[in-house]
Amino acid sequence: MANQETSSSRPRRIRLGMVGGGRDAFIGGVHRIASRIDDHFELVAGAFSATPEKSKASAADLGVSEDRAYGDFVEMAKREARLKNGIEAVAIVTPNHMHYPAAREFLKRGIHVICDKPMTSTLPDARKLAKLVEKSDALFVLTHNYTGYPMVRQAREMIASGALGKIRLVQVEYVQDWLSEALEQTGQKQAEWRTDPDKSGGGGCIGDIGTHAFNLASFVSDLTIEKLSAELTTFVPGRRLDDNVSVMMRFEGGARGMLWASQVAPGNENTLKLRIYGEKGGLEWSQEDPNYLWHAPLGEPKRLITRNGAGSGAAAGRISRVPAGHPEGYLEGFANIYSEAAHAIRAHDAKLPQPAEVFYPDASDGLKGVEFIDACLRSSKRDAAWVTMG
Repeated sequence: MANQETSSSRPRRIRLGMVGGGRDAFIGGVHRIASRIDDHFELVAGAFSATPEKSKASAADLGVSEDRAYGDFVEMAKREARLKNGIEAVAIVTPNHMHYPAAREFLKRGIHVICDKPMTSTLPDARKLAKLVEKSDALFVLTHNYTGYPMVRQAREMIASGALGKIRLVQVEYVQDWLSEALEQTGQKQAEWRTDPDKSGGGGCIGDIGTHAFNLASFVSDLTIEKLSAELTTFVPGRRLDDNVSVMMRFEGGARGMLWASQVAPGNENTLKLRIYGEKGGLEWSQEDPNYLWHAPLGEPKRLITRNGAGSGAAAGRISRVPAGHPEGYLEGFANIYSEAAHAIRAHDAKLPQPAEVFYPDASDGLKGVEFIDACLRSSKRDAAWVTMG
């Protein structure tokens, strides 16, 4: 399996820094675990919090040397770029509004960037960052981690091979219940920034999980949205951003789709589901049961394809770690993005072609995601009028 290497062939770890992700930050811990699962990275520096004191305290928690704990990311980027053993890549795990300024500082100094989604909080920043990535000698990786699930790769491979024929319908939903009440008013850190337009951007639910649903549907189907009609709703009184989203989509080539994202649907913890139907059959995948993919050939009984089991292809096998029947899930999918990033970084720095099988979401995917948010906001403000992307 691609992610398993013998100790004798193991290349040295890539020196990794982190911006954000200090104490009480959920996603920072996820990134750190993901970066170490396949042992490609070593965390050696960080600007973990908004103040030097908090950053140093977080560094101590993580075993990072005090002299590599920074009070702000600008200072970190400048000093690390000068150090002989400075970081080679940085993970940006801040609230959305800091993604662009942080990424800019490291990219212009040739340091590879691994950034949480969405790429930026505004469309102008996304466009500026995409242009900066084009000019930079560094790579930009966006952690849409669901593209790292083996059975998601399996579904993409099957559609690309023509197993479903011409795609007709794409249905995707990402549904949670954790914001069914005004949790942001209780001081809960994650709820506070995700519902704050100054930190999250113009989209709430649509930016937080709607972009994941959009990215997953686009990645697996390989379809491009032509127009969309969106209704963004805020159900919780006093909330400043949307907490429920319904989107109808028209794809180039004639396919149609629907996307539902909600954070106010009681009984749903992290319900991400994808269904794609073509002329010759359909596929169904659920993130909460991620090791299985249902294939329904037209006129035949549905077939269950298991990760690393009968019918599972090379695309899924390459990023699997354990035999069929041993579950792999969220952290492993996230780790696959980090491992793909490591393969790409090593090839890039050795001036070698990137391996053809390596995939990671990049700045172009990030720009499309922010364009999707912008289009949904524009449509909803016009009473769900049909609008074009971009």
